[in-house]
Amino acid sequence: MRERRRLRMGILALVSVLLLGAIPLYFGIRTLSRDPVFDTLDELDVPGWAAVQTVDDVSGSRWCLLDCRLRERTVTSERPPEETARVYERALTDDGWRPWKVSRCPEQPAKGSYTCWRRDELTLDLWVREPACVPPPVDGEPAIVPSPDPATAAQECSGSLVSVKVRNAIDDERTRPQPSTDPSLTGEDPFPTLTEDPLATPTPSPS
Repeated sequence: MRERRRLRMGILALVSVLLLGAIPLYFGIRTLSRDPVFDTLDELDVPGWAAVQTVDDVSGSRWCLLDCRLRERTVTSERPPEETARVYERALTDDGWRPWKVSRCPEQPAKGSYTCWRRDELTLDLWVREPACVPPPVDGEPAIVPSPDPATAAQECSGSLVSVKVRNAIDDERTRPQPSTDPSLTGEDPFPTLTEDPLATPTPSPS
């Protein structure tokens, strides 16, 4: 009886240790696999129609080994781009993000509403535009031609598409000093602008 009691106590102790170790291990693995930035984006106070379908993509290293982490989220909205952009901008403001007025925002011309934001050590690009009416090719097949019926085409192309890109501010080139074209800083132009007739006779100087 004494040996059975010791064996039972040993099994209970082993089970307790495994359970106590498994729970922190589970949350630790979950934390490493799930980027907390996406959790922050999930907490944005936007209505359900503004986040119908969400697709996340991540690249780079969280510890900026070789490349810093880039988080990208694509969201489908049921409302027009103007209304969708307003609710996302209001949600970002309420969450502590601040508008970031910087050159190269966007880096290339883009249709729709494109705004940049900063919070702590992160930068965020928000792009809201009309959805693509023609779906991309699947398995090498040609893209589906839009329907000639205007009513059907309008129904398929309703709503808007939202793209969110979050980067570490230290890895965002727009946070660094930008080169200036001020002549006082660059010195004399080594390649002066030529006149229309570069071979014309120089104007004689007064005697």
